[in-house]
Amino acid sequence: MEPVRMLQILFSLEDGSVIETVIIPCARGRTTICVSSQVGCAMNCQFCFTGRMGLRKHLSTAEIVEQAVFARRLFSDELGSINNVVFMGMGEPFHNIDNVIKASAIMVDEQGLHFSPRKVTVSTSGLVPQLKRFLQESNCSLAVSLNATTDEVRNWIMPINRKYNLNLLLGTLREELNLRQKQIVLFEYVMLSGVNDSMDDAKRLIELVQGIPCKINLISFNPHGGSQFKPTPDDKIIEFRNVLIQGGLTVFVRLSRGDDQMAACGQLGEPGGYQLPLLRVPEKFQVAL
Repeated sequence: MEPVRMLQILFSLEDGSVIETVIIPCARGRTTICVSSQVGCAMNCQFCFTGRMGLRKHLSTAEIVEQAVFARRLFSDELGSINNVVFMGMGEPFHNIDNVIKASAIMVDEQGLHFSPRKVTVSTSGLVPQLKRFLQESNCSLAVSLNATTDEVRNWIMPINRKYNLNLLLGTLREELNLRQKQIVLFEYVMLSGVNDSMDDAKRLIELVQGIPCKINLISFNPHGGSQFKPTPDDKIIEFRNVLIQGGLTVFVRLSRGDDQMAACGQLGEPGGYQLPLLRVPEKFQVAL
């Protein structure tokens, strides 16, 4: 059977800015809406196409919610029930925390869109104060883009780590989640060939997340013109996964979908003439790129 393709929706805002929302069908009848929280992004993660744009604008609560309203109205009949929302489109959701908390609350409210809180997931690159606030104020699910097992690598590929390093980020999650029953974090880990995909990385990852109620989502890197990184081969992703499973972790693998449409994870947006700078590549990783 031919796989159902991802669908891209472009929204033009009043000021002429454009944001992207992605509809992700699933063969089992569930469909996910991937919503944006900003035009562009200030985090400058080195593997992310959106990050090349810099931050252009925070979206309002209404602009965030309308993405889900429109998508559900337009595609529910065609694709079946749309019952998952992920804040993994353009932008860093916790950099627009006020509007994201309000929007996610509307999405799960009985008088709003009435999604299950477990089916609304907000992702962050690791803004620690806002992460704590989200866990205290929202009953929606949390995802954290981890993507490295050392501060050296994370400082390079995710500059936010220079402010909130792995020890602070993971220590905060360990402390906050252990105060709450049945709440877990989904760690997203984009696999970058020769950068974060060694078996030593897998073993360090097992140690790093000890004591944190979590699941791991291994994501195939989606290449684009704004990045020098290469995707980890599928067989090595599976080997990495197997090490994590042997270490007692619950692991999902997400191979690429939508990269042929520039609609996949890390590919949204259009940098245009102005782009944030690429950071210096640590010497020992220059061969990998």
